[in-house]
Amino acid sequence: MNIPSQAPLHLLHRVSEGTLATHSREPHGFPYPTALPFAPTARHVPMLLISHLAEHTRNLHADARAGFLVAHAADGGVLEGQRLTMLGSFAPAAPDARAELARRYLRYHPDAERYLQLGDFSFWVMSVERMRYIGGFGAMGWLSGEELDSLEPLSAAQEMSLCAEFDAYPGRPENLRLLGMDRYGCDWLSGSVRNRFTFDYPKHTAEELRAALIGFIAQQMDASGQ
Repeated sequence: MNIPSQAPLHLLHRVSEGTLATHSREPHGFPYPTALPFAPTARHVPMLLISHLAEHTRNLHADARAGFLVAHAADGGVLEGQRLTMLGSFAPAAPDARAELARRYLRYHPDAERYLQLGDFSFWVMSVERMRYIGGFGAMGWLSGEELDSLEPLSAAQEMSLCAEFDAYPGRPENLRLLGMDRYGCDWLSGSVRNRFTFDYPKHTAEELRAALIGFIAQQMDASGQ
């Protein structure tokens, strides 16, 4: 097994859609795969915004165990890119976490505001037990859920402060939007293209995080010729 450090974590932040596989109620026992948008939580696990009436939601109420697949295709196709299969269970978000999850999810999927207004949709968060990562020839293997991230995540206040500093930074490219930031990198949107900027090493202090953010902005300004 030769998996690059934090590769599964970065993959979860790089893509915006995945495939949820639940246990079908009818016909009973069959896997039921569904393509869905998702966003990573501050702890880097998938959170979904799903309807109470959806078949996959009813399946989860009957059996919370599920798989979740994310993939990032390379130029040679999906088999040449990265893939991560996560096994675990999904549960509705705790009432005291819903507001923060909504704010975070809407940064990644602003069009989802209309679903929240319907009142029929709720957030479900995955608890990961096992993962199978495939990143190319020789870079594959099984990992435990605990191996996704061992560091304490940024608080919502810390992340929002960094996002506010990004928004106020003079001269940054106007079409560049910061979606989220963590100790390993930041998620950003340029026009309609989502991407991930990975740090050279995990950032533990506020000073390191701020320096990494400024370095990211400077790189984007250089790339845009500003």
